[in-house]
Amino acid sequence: MDYLANLTDEELAQSGLPEAEEELIRRFSNLVKKCCRPLFLAGGDSEDLTQEGMLGLLSAVRTFDDKGGASFQTYAERCIKNRLYSAVKRDGKGGNKILNDSVPIDDEVITQRGLRELEDLIINREYTSELILKIRSSLSRFENQVIKLYLDGLPYSQIAEKLNKPEKSIDNAVQRVRRKLNLK
Repeated sequence: MDYLANLTDEELAQSGLPEAEEELIRRFSNLVKKCCRPLFLAGGDSEDLTQEGMLGLLSAVRTFDDKGGASFQTYAERCIKNRLYSAVKRDGKGGNKILNDSVPIDDEVITQRGLRELEDLIINREYTSELILKIRSSLSRFENQVIKLYLDGLPYSQIAEKLNKPEKSIDNAVQRVRRKLNLK
């Protein structure tokens, strides 16, 4: 594996070797963590986001084509962020709601365990709804608009265009949201 250390990221990605995949994942695992920092999943934890980011990185490793003109790092970062934004968006829309919120029903219609799970589910939904309301109420109308578009995966330039504001205003709004929500 020492010979892999001398190869560029692009050469590793193009090689198709399993050990090259491992080397790229090792090299870019910090990038995944960096991309995860500003995001959160309601009801999830940072490990869930890290796993989503690692799947994005693996996708980048397996689909990179240097003919596109981008460096592997640029391509990997875009794949990681796309995967993370999709996960956050899916979580916000309840994309896994049917599977995550199901309560097992057996022959006795609803068991005692099922009732406890249903009660926990209702409490968790209430907590999540309260948390979302707190977040939305702590942000200005402009910050809410910016963060929604940002979580939809739009770059600052497109957000600025949609809201008819300078990019610097968008960046400032994102930074304020991070401070208000105590995100690093």
